[in-house]
Amino acid sequence: MAYKQDKISVSILKYVSDILQFEVKSPDIGFITVTGVEVTNDLSYAKIFVSFLDKSKVNLRMEALERVKGFIRSSLAQKLTIRKVPTLIFVYDDSYEKGEKIEKILKDIKQK
Repeated sequence: MAYKQDKISVSILKYVSDILQFEVKSPDIGFITVTGVEVTNDLSYAKIFVSFLDKSKVNLRMEALERVKGFIRSSLAQKLTIRKVPTLIFVYDDSYEKGEKIEKILKDIKQK
């Protein structure tokens, strides 16, 4: 990834985390963590990976996140110093659960 993409990805991660924590007032989202951001080469799309503390009702939480996407993008536009703010795409990050599953399998193998 180019230096500019890296810099914008880090900025988006920080700002979106702050916006979700301090500005978004939707109780449906709950406690959310932004785990990563990938920006396309032309900076037109930003894929934002999120996970939730409470794993129940993930679909409901993602729908609530989609509803406030416009607000998040407009708040992000005020904070970023680039001309065009990328379109935000939220993706549920289940890598933690996958890691736990692999860890459990390895423990089971070790015990046998």
